[in-house]
Amino acid sequence: MPDDRVGGEPAVWLVRHRQLLPASGAALDVACGRGRNTLWLADQGFHTTAVDRDEDAIATLAEHARRRALPLRALVMDLERAPPPLGESAFDVIVVTHYLHRPLLPLLLAALRPGGTLVYETFLRAQAARGKPTNPDFLLEPGELRRLVAPLDVLAAREGDFEGRFVSSVVAVKPLGRV
Repeated sequence: MPDDRVGGEPAVWLVRHRQLLPASGAALDVACGRGRNTLWLADQGFHTTAVDRDEDAIATLAEHARRRALPLRALVMDLERAPPPLGESAFDVIVVTHYLHRPLLPLLLAALRPGGTLVYETFLRAQAARGKPTNPDFLLEPGELRRLVAPLDVLAAREGDFEGRFVSSVVAVKPLGRV
């Protein structure tokens, strides 16, 4: 019986760009919520770490993964309180959807292995006119995401009205010659 407290459909942007991800490896789902992208990554064979500050969501996700024997670790982590211990060059894939905390970006880039892929999608400032989020701290200016992920090489990008939301999205890879 499906547990409606976990999962859901993974982000269209992530699934659409599966071919740009490594075949396997270690993945991190940042601010994972109910784990829709986490579960998809684990189902794709990635050894996935999911982090979120919601203790109940993480406990439910961890139990769901245990029952399904998925290669998944779910951790309670407040990414905005103190620098989170993500490690250096620890992940082959990092996924962030509908979350923005600008001070976290340098830590995410450092946690990505050379040759690793970042999949990032979050809201543009125009989204505030439609509803949540409205706090400018959680909304990107046009072109800002590409600047934030530099010096990664952007393989795919879009900005605008997609799936009923104003978003900016990138798939970017960390060059092999850079740490």
